[in-house]
Amino acid sequence: MLVNLNEILKIAEKRKIAIGAFNVTGLDTLVAEIEAAEELNEPIIIQHAEVHNVYNDIEIIGPVMVDLAKKASVPVCVQLDHGTSLTMIVKALEIGFSSIMYDGSHLPYKENLETTKKMAKLVHSYNASIEGELGRLVSNEDGKTSLLNPSDFYTIPEQAKEFVDVTKVDALAIAFGTNHGFYKEEPKLDFNIISKVRQLTNGLPLVMHGGSGVSTKDYKTAIANGIRKINFYSYMSKAGYDKVKEVIKDNQTNYLHDLIHEAKIAMKEIVKDTIKIFSNQ
Repeated sequence: MLVNLNEILKIAEKRKIAIGAFNVTGLDTLVAEIEAAEELNEPIIIQHAEVHNVYNDIEIIGPVMVDLAKKASVPVCVQLDHGTSLTMIVKALEIGFSSIMYDGSHLPYKENLETTKKMAKLVHSYNASIEGELGRLVSNEDGKTSLLNPSDFYTIPEQAKEFVDVTKVDALAIAFGTNHGFYKEEPKLDFNIISKVRQLTNGLPLVMHGGSGVSTKDYKTAIANGIRKINFYSYMSKAGYDKVKEVIKDNQTNYLHDLIHEAKIAMKEIVKDTIKIFSNQ
């Protein structure tokens, strides 16, 4: 069942859980994610990251994502992740994506505010939802480090209040210590930022980016403080990669389709495990 971000986050708010958001880079990841959610009877967010368009063009994979979401037995939100270009955002909306994550976090604050406001008006005209971002993580969504002192770029709660009031976003991704990609050491998260932003924005659903590698304890603390959507991709991808390496090492097959199938099974299992944590199972 295809739903927008508002609808799926209402489920999260009612149950005091977070919905897992998993990136799609091909049919293998897409099917793994949908099957995992259906087997657990839990809602899910599937995402096409603009930076991944080089691997699967949105005009090819996007309609398939929307079609499988409509046919799914559980609520599925289809979102463009880290959309920055108007062209890509309009493509996603025309294809039928039910949510857009517009990323203006690389812009100066006032420019991010004004641009996100314009994007929100556009997205809402399609009856879709929009997630904004305020503050920056220490790496880009491709996992490459870009900032040296992450705490200098954490979300400022008082600024978040103005940002939400002006832009009318439906959810807000905030920076409080997580990172895209793989962690070299356990992240130190500032949960006070989550609770303060929640308080000042009247309980707006908040989003954690860079969810891979965070401890179960920190997931649960973040959720208790108001995180309602968690992006998770790097460890899912690694699970598939590790399985492929294992199959090749053991000379189990000479066929690519066997490798893809085994990777899909491995990725489905980590998606299921992750959804269980996010939904307090």
